Amino acid sequence: MIEDETTLDDLLTRPSQALIDFMGRLDGDLMVLGVAGKMGVSLAILAARAVEQTGVRKRVIGVARFSDESMQVQLEEHGVETIRCDLLDREAVAALPDARNVIYMAGRKFGTGGQESLTWAMNVLVPANAAHRYRDSRIVAFSTGCVYPVVPAHGAGCTEDSAVGPIGEYAQSCLGRERVFEHAANVYGTPVCLIRLAYAIDLRYGVLHDIGDSIMRGGDVNLGSATFPCIWQGDANHQALFCLEHTASPAVPLNVTGPKRLVTRDVATRMADLLEKPTAFPNEEGPLCYVVDATRAGGLFGPPRVSAEQLIRWQAHWLKIGGRSLGKPTHFQTTDGNY
Repeated sequence: MIEDETTLDDLLTRPSQALIDFMGRLDGDLMVLGVAGKMGVSLAILAARAVEQTGVRKRVIGVARFSDESMQVQLEEHGVETIRCDLLDREAVAALPDARNVIYMAGRKFGTGGQESLTWAMNVLVPANAAHRYRDSRIVAFSTGCVYPVVPAHGAGCTEDSAVGPIGEYAQSCLGRERVFEHAANVYGTPVCLIRLAYAIDLRYGVLHDIGDSIMRGGDVNLGSATFPCIWQGDANHQALFCLEHTASPAVPLNVTGPKRLVTRDVATRMADLLEKPTAFPNEEGPLCYVVDATRAGGLFGPPRVSAEQLIRWQAHWLKIGGRSLGKPTHFQTTDGNY
């Protein structure tokens, strides 16, 4: 079990031998744009730890505004160079150093309601700045499974060949982000991979945290989304870095999540048992939800190292010992696009 944040962060950023080998053969430096988000810090440190073990000289650079200075300190302590930059400022982005490899992680989701214009600016204008500046690099850009439509909860999931159908302005703006990078791939020949991520798990936040936290508080578990996909954040970050070898022009979309779709009622029942708490379900299962099929990624990278059962047990223990929460619910039950 994971007893503290030091152990959690070590596990999240511990590179596999496959990643160490990959970073050793990857040509050029790595830049992470929007590094200060929920996943960016762990991804950049993961990359820096892998580079350190290769013995190859390679810069890992993290770029963000760093409104939380502790994130900048944490990155630099682990060998990640940091640059403060407002990515909405095109001139500031133009002045950033060259990098052969770019992981794009900037974006805005929660708080979209009432501030739709800011969401569109962050999710479309910022990608335009980055795509223009790094048109001669290879780019892996984080997107979301929300660009797909909601589909029957227990039916076939959306593959990369499925038609997109974003619901609401957040999801629409995320499709806008994809289109900007696709345009760069078409016009400049920029090799691009678009990661359609579905629910990364870091015990301080995530779908499993949301379910367990509801149980711990004595509340009911909402079944608005009857099923959901998820993946350990460490595995998602590994796959994102590996995707630098799978960029192309035209841009390539890739679904990233776990191989097993989880049933919300079953997970809540299992979690309640581990937490030794009662739970109840106030509503019937919603008929539609986001269902993402990651068969293609599984063929490229193999199964995630951390299983769904392990994640559930880790999450329950983390909540029982009072582990810290980021206080950022995923709203995974939301299917109407309002965030």
